[in-house]
Amino acid sequence: MKQFVVIGCGRFGASVAKTLYGLGYDVLAIDRNEDVVQGIADSVTHAVQVDATEEGAIKALGIRNFDVAVITIGSNIQSSIMATLLVKELGVKYVVTKAQSELHAKVLYKIGADRIVFPERDMGVRVAHNLVSSNILDYIELAPDYSIVEISSLEEWEGKNLQQLDMRAKYGVNVMAIKHGGQINISPSAVDIVRKDDVLVVIGHNDDIQKIERKAEGLK
Repeated sequence: MKQFVVIGCGRFGASVAKTLYGLGYDVLAIDRNEDVVQGIADSVTHAVQVDATEEGAIKALGIRNFDVAVITIGSNIQSSIMATLLVKELGVKYVVTKAQSELHAKVLYKIGADRIVFPERDMGVRVAHNLVSSNILDYIELAPDYSIVEISSLEEWEGKNLQQLDMRAKYGVNVMAIKHGGQINISPSAVDIVRKDDVLVVIGHNDDIQKIERKAEGLK
């Protein structure tokens, strides 16, 4: 199971951290503000007050053992760059960093960031779901309990029609549309077949969507 470290727990970072933890993943939350750390402590696996730009402190936390680092430090661009550089140098395989501008993003990419997110464009919840499953292409939260998800077709779905798959009975979700190449079927019927590389747009309760995510990742 993937392990995540979230550095910077403002509104966006806290959203990412809490969602990942809610999905059942180990999450270490780091922030330099003690009040912020205390506020999120009950919503993640571990929460630590640390300055993420101090190499010794970050190294002591065993950052190299984490699969993904999500750096969501606020308006301090220098700290954002330093933290990104440190976790990358310490061996974290995949580093996602929040950027304030296109120029900031260019710098982050140059020092090794694998993915850049802009809070204005990417909700924390959406980013979290993208990170835990390579099959989840997009995630839109409609309400606290319900969401719309774009998910790549699983191998076991290929060649079967929607009636055979019976997504509502098996997963508790409804298929709203099927994307194939550049074509979008916005009102699929029971006889429409799911093919390789298709993308299904489904709507359902978050608990049911999580079951599909875990199935996609081979988790029980």
